[in-house]
Amino acid sequence: MNVVYFGSGDIGLPSLRLLLNNPAVNLLAVVTQPDRPSGRGLEVRPSNIKKLALSHNVAVLQPKKIKAAEAMADIAALNPDLIVVMAYGQILPRSILDIARFGALNLHASLLPRHRGAAPVNAAILAGDRMGGITVMWMDEGLDTGDILLQQTLNLASDETAGTLHDRLAELAPDALNQALERIRTGDAPRIRQDEKLATYAPKLDRSSGRIDWSLDAVEIERRIRAFHPWPGSTAEFTLADGGTVAVKIHKAVAEEGVAERGNILEDLRVGCGDGLLRILELQPSGGKKMDASSFLRGRPVIHAR
Repeated sequence: MNVVYFGSGDIGLPSLRLLLNNPAVNLLAVVTQPDRPSGRGLEVRPSNIKKLALSHNVAVLQPKKIKAAEAMADIAALNPDLIVVMAYGQILPRSILDIARFGALNLHASLLPRHRGAAPVNAAILAGDRMGGITVMWMDEGLDTGDILLQQTLNLASDETAGTLHDRLAELAPDALNQALERIRTGDAPRIRQDEKLATYAPKLDRSSGRIDWSLDAVEIERRIRAFHPWPGSTAEFTLADGGTVAVKIHKAVAEEGVAERGNILEDLRVGCGDGLLRILELQPSGGKKMDASSFLRGRPVIHAR
């Protein structure tokens, strides 16, 4: 089967390896986002998807806009049987979806129709979901609205973070993709319509998403800290006993029962919330290193969080 793969995020690396190593697949090309500045020096670097493709001598296309006529012509010239997409970063137009003989598959990191959109991994933790997974869906022009081919599920741990869930879903995806390819090959690939009544949305996050609101319940704040770890991170500002302030990023915390005025900081870095207390276990002052609560408090008494 002749396949073109669209992907940019690291979550798609295991699925790309599956395509590279599957003897039934002829990977014609990989389409990924243009190289971007990254790191402290903002050096322009290729994605890991691009590096993996080139290491296997697979052609790489990097159109700035996938809807551009030149980009569509380049993909059409490949004449693929199937397009496979995971975390590409641009919406594919109908003119691209119709190029392949079998159509286009998207590997989405949630159990659709739950958590359509750009940040499904974070959304599952924010919502307190007990189960997540990968959906292999037939793409249409909507936002994750296409018919479902199959789903693979996993249970979320009580201490799951966006980082750990991202990695677990990345490893789950190749098996789902392999099953989908086999069902297409045998002519046994279903098209199951999504129930629109069950649809929820996971909007794109930005750096401001992780700002902590201490009026929320401690349980919700703890979930948000896990949902935003490692990016964009959960941030707050502490007022010190001497009147100074320090900005911090909170990496790990647990919700506890108790009562304190919102934002007031008790011993052991327990902070009053809308309901309950949040005990901060690991944090990182601005410009500093990650540390545990006792190390942070040594010589640095704090009285309030905002």
